[in-house]
Amino acid sequence: MEAATSTFDLINRIKDGDQEAFSLLFEKYRPRLAVLIHYRLSPEQRRLTGVDDVLQETLLKGFRDFHQFTYRAPGSFLHWLSRIADHAIADLVRFQGRQKRFAGELLSLRSESNPSGVEPVDSFTPSRFMAESERLRALLATLDELPEDYRDVILLTKIEGLSTEEVAEGLGKSRPAVALLLHRALKRFRQLHQEQRKF
Repeated sequence: MEAATSTFDLINRIKDGDQEAFSLLFEKYRPRLAVLIHYRLSPEQRRLTGVDDVLQETLLKGFRDFHQFTYRAPGSFLHWLSRIADHAIADLVRFQGRQKRFAGELLSLRSESNPSGVEPVDSFTPSRFMAESERLRALLATLDELPEDYRDVILLTKIEGLSTEEVAEGLGKSRPAVALLLHRALKRFRQLHQEQRKF
């Protein structure tokens, strides 16, 4: 039997009308989705827009379109969210190509200065958000230090949740070659992470 906070269970709770399960589900996937978005945006796009804007738009669309999601297997929810993020990024690129972003065209979230805005998807307190942001920055800094092939295999397996067989098929490599690459990438990641924690 799966734990009460498993993705499968949270999805069933949402379908049964449990609104709190939405926040729990999105909170569970928020960090991994932020990493995926970070690496799918170009440095220029990150400078102009920021990962948080795309992340929030993705979660809002996921909340709005949740009725369209069908659980198929572990990893299917993150895969669904990552496709939404891809569409959000594509929309952003098209929009930036046409004109500068107008503040009035952005989705305004509810705040003290905008009480009629849309309710945010999650309920992160500022301290929780800052703690997560620090962990996310540390993770991204470590990933940025890796060679591109190491970073890519970690993103595909540990963030997107693909199997080594799926990664091998996507990269046109053998499964043992991907497994060895992943082993080396994780070893180097751990070394870099340990070095960064010393400072």
